[in-house]
Amino acid sequence: MNRNIAKFHIWRRKHIRSYQLLIILSIIVGLLSGIGAVIIKNAVHFIKELIHGIVPTTYTNYIYFIYPAIGIALAVLFMKLILKQKVGHGIPSVLHSISKNRGFMKIHNTFSSIITSAFTVGFGGSVGLEGPTVATGGAIGANFGKLFDLTYKQRVLLLGSASAAAMSAIFKSPVAGVVFALEVIMIDLTTKSIVPILFASATGYLTSFWFLGGNVLYPFTQKSIFTINELPYYIILGIFTGFIAVYFTRIYIFTNSIFDKIKKQRYKFLIGAFSLGILIFIFPSLYGEGYEVINMSLKGNYSYLFENSFFSGFEENIVVIIILFLSVILLKAFATSLTFNAGGIGGIFAPTLFIGANTGFFFATITNYFNISNIQVGNSTLVGMAGLIAGVLQAPLTGIFLISEITNNYGLFMPVMIVSGISFVTVKIFEKHNVYSIQLAKRGELMTHHADKNVLMQMEIGDLIETDFYKIKPNYTLGELIKIVEKSSRNIFPVVNENNIFLGSVYMDMIRKIMFKPEIYDKIKVSELMKYPDITIDKNETVELIASKIQNSNKFNIVVLENKKYVGYISRANLFSRYRSLQREFSDY
Repeated sequence: MNRNIAKFHIWRRKHIRSYQLLIILSIIVGLLSGIGAVIIKNAVHFIKELIHGIVPTTYTNYIYFIYPAIGIALAVLFMKLILKQKVGHGIPSVLHSISKNRGFMKIHNTFSSIITSAFTVGFGGSVGLEGPTVATGGAIGANFGKLFDLTYKQRVLLLGSASAAAMSAIFKSPVAGVVFALEVIMIDLTTKSIVPILFASATGYLTSFWFLGGNVLYPFTQKSIFTINELPYYIILGIFTGFIAVYFTRIYIFTNSIFDKIKKQRYKFLIGAFSLGILIFIFPSLYGEGYEVINMSLKGNYSYLFENSFFSGFEENIVVIIILFLSVILLKAFATSLTFNAGGIGGIFAPTLFIGANTGFFFATITNYFNISNIQVGNSTLVGMAGLIAGVLQAPLTGIFLISEITNNYGLFMPVMIVSGISFVTVKIFEKHNVYSIQLAKRGELMTHHADKNVLMQMEIGDLIETDFYKIKPNYTLGELIKIVEKSSRNIFPVVNENNIFLGSVYMDMIRKIMFKPEIYDKIKVSELMKYPDITIDKNETVELIASKIQNSNKFNIVVLENKKYVGYISRANLFSRYRSLQREFSDY
């Protein structure tokens, strides 16, 4: 079998050029990613219809309390008992595969995200479907890259193409899918890279269109056009959505840090699911993706704030309206984080759109009520969605094109641009990285559009360390050292004690003038010759930092230590030889 595969690869390289193969594969993975989006949407719809047909509507609040926990439990049990490994959260898992796994993803990711997210979202978990869909598409692309023995650069491009197709299919937004791959997945913007992404995104959209029809995800009727007098309003809304995006990001990270301290999964599930159930029981609009809520918001209907809740009957009370708006805006971040940390699988696009819609709706309602503005509520709701996407994802172009496509409305393109840009700038003041990449960035594992950093990130320190050096003890005499010098091909000799603690180095230049004086061989000790270097490398340092140390020093070799113990040396020649080799691989399509 392996021989046949090898023969196929030889034939393929002779008859199909690499770039032609990428185009063909981009269409195939676009089709499969689109099918994945169709499956996940239909699975969630089926589960929703099934479970809501079982219990009478009079018990809706109790359903909201119990169902999310059931869905999360099913997802956790599937991972623990059937899959026997974690699935990982959608888009971060794709970014991690690019930065640290050489563009490879496990085969189970082609289906596991679909199953676990269908349980989570179908039963009302407060997350979305786009993350698992992108993870599914990314896994399809990554495994096709492995199957066809593609280079790292080709695998990443195919993975990005599949991610674009998945985004295009789930939202029916082909342009946003392309922009998403460039902004969030960090695919380089070149003519060669963008064409496969275009084909994949278009194929994903057409596949979704074929199976699900061409209905717009969030239908919107624009009742008033943008005028220059509304500019100050949208500037303030941009700042406001930016602050809400910062809040969402920090709550998400804070909640994760709290749950990280809980070691056992069953405690995470119990605490997360119970807390989520309480939130949804009190504020039923936090249940599920929020698809219906967003559509009602775009129509200027805030009755969802009161439906099946304890606040029914206060629909005309502006104070209660303000409290409920602020509650669902601020608590949605907790509901989403609790769903994830309890063990659920999903995405944050839908929660972000939910918060953005409510933010824009709330802002217009308040400013209109107090005669600060006369803005059309639906317009503000739509633009608020773009502002949150731009801020939370730190991807303003994705926000602009996604909102325009999922609402089929380009009449508000200018305010959408203004709010997205201002929201992005506001967030950048407080948060350097988006919600997907902040953890990767902390670990130094985040890919960026900086080519040099990306190459260095792919280098493993273990591949750079050289260990063929003779270790010597500080009590060795010069004579004993000379005997070791005769056997060594190196000109550096690390000095260590009996516990392998590094004490210094002896260089050939230090002993060159005295090594031919036998009369002093027994009089001079290594401890008198050794010197502790000005610069050392810790084994846990990033390769980027190591490269900087070597480049900024005049050293050809720098010692590597781990807890003060000697490990080996990294040489300038070995580092830059490895760098040049990887750079060629990065530029190879």
